[in-house]
Amino acid sequence: MRNLGFIFLILLTISCKTKEQKVKVEKPNILFIVADDLGYSDLGFMGSEYYETPNIDEIAANGMVFTNGYAGCQVCSPSRATLLTGQFTARHGVTDWIGAPEGEAWRTKNRYTKVLPAAYKHHIDTNMVTLPMALKNAGYATFFAGKWHLGDEGFYPENYGFDMNKGGYHRGGPAGGYFAPFNNPKLDNKEPGENLSMRLAKETVNFIKASKDKPFLAYLSFYAVHGPIQTSKEKWEKYRDKAIENGVAEKGFEEGDLLPMRKYQDNPVYGGLVETMDDAVGMVLNALKETGLDKNTIVIFTSDNGGVTSGDNYSTNNLPLKGGKGYQWEGGIRIPYVVSVPWMHQQAEQSNIPVAGSDFFPTILDLAGLPLPSNAQVDGKSIVPVLKGNTLEERPLYWHYPHYGNQGGRPVSIVRKGDWKLIHFWEDGHNELYNLVKDIHEDNDLAKLQPEKTTQMSKALLNWLEEVGAKYPEPDPLYDAIKEKEAIAKKKKNMFNYHETLRKDMLQNDWQPNKTWWGSIQTVD
Repeated sequence: MRNLGFIFLILLTISCKTKEQKVKVEKPNILFIVADDLGYSDLGFMGSEYYETPNIDEIAANGMVFTNGYAGCQVCSPSRATLLTGQFTARHGVTDWIGAPEGEAWRTKNRYTKVLPAAYKHHIDTNMVTLPMALKNAGYATFFAGKWHLGDEGFYPENYGFDMNKGGYHRGGPAGGYFAPFNNPKLDNKEPGENLSMRLAKETVNFIKASKDKPFLAYLSFYAVHGPIQTSKEKWEKYRDKAIENGVAEKGFEEGDLLPMRKYQDNPVYGGLVETMDDAVGMVLNALKETGLDKNTIVIFTSDNGGVTSGDNYSTNNLPLKGGKGYQWEGGIRIPYVVSVPWMHQQAEQSNIPVAGSDFFPTILDLAGLPLPSNAQVDGKSIVPVLKGNTLEERPLYWHYPHYGNQGGRPVSIVRKGDWKLIHFWEDGHNELYNLVKDIHEDNDLAKLQPEKTTQMSKALLNWLEEVGAKYPEPDPLYDAIKEKEAIAKKKKNMFNYHETLRKDMLQNDWQPNKTWWGSIQTVD
């Protein structure tokens, strides 16, 4: 009997090794989902009691949630370039959303600011190795659906390693809104009033089913939840009722630095937009299950920057974080960040180790058993050790945004290392220092109380920027402090009144944006 037991143990060991080797040898599929402008607290698993996101929550339940996960930038194009190159923004040079005015052209915005925004690259350098290129060279089929916003004609997804492109071109928002006709040269119209998020999911499902016999990268880059925010009447009613049940505050906005900021998650149109994106995610996850590919598909979910608390559509609130899209605060750069690897996780796990968008590139190649290309200069690190239950050596994470955000952010550079975050403001050169573990809302600037730490982190940041050849804003010789102050005051007043009125109107029983709810309801004349 003892011999039989010993033989069984040997056979079991061989079997386990065979299975382990199969996992290592077989190339995993990758489903990479990127939301647009989705905030840190906009999902059920991240604490929202207003938005309902059961499908994205399922990804989190089967993977690892990084509570200190960061976007590459506080606005979209730079962050998206970071996802594809593994580089921090100062290195790849796309430091603002493509199309934003730079240099003296900034004066046309009539903001009368102290400095003129730095020049930036308007596309990813074509000699860079991107994630889809690296995977394609290893035999992967590569597919892109949705928002690109990383260059004009000649610099589209198909120019950077994607075999197929459904919907990606130079625009940052949905030109036709969220219901067909889409007015998108890369996405034809099929059904009147078809929802954009659901259509992108259908295209992704079609690709997955057609590619099930070879490894693939399906990069689903939603336009949602970027403005203009739109939803159906049914979903608006659902979230209007939820907002009323939760209790409607008399005032929904508070004063920010340059613009008012939304205080609560109570926008029923935005709620419907978030849930529809979640429905679309569910469609793709179901396709993986139906084809049996879920067992060998890595699923990643993240956002390109923080949720919009001010500017744009004043859509959401990112508490416990401060600020939102465009801002230097955590609400601008800390985002939902989930990695689900079927053979590593059986239940929900969390990590508070700081990670960034630049880490996805090396992590995916590591999980696929592929080396980093020798000609790829990557700032990110593989977070596979963390996925396996280990840790990472403490390292600095860098951000460089030498521009003014439409949402109220200022020209800054940032470094986070360990518990500490330093913000360098380019308008006057001052630094702010925060301990994020003790002060997640960044209320207590410790720069003067911790001069040694401030100097140390500031030097490291500025030295790194010089090393990578960063571009900086320049003082505007035409700066007028009085005009700047007047412009800020006028903007704040106008925005307060307009958005407070709109917020209350959206919660009325008879509110509707137009006759057809942006085309989601097809009327018969």
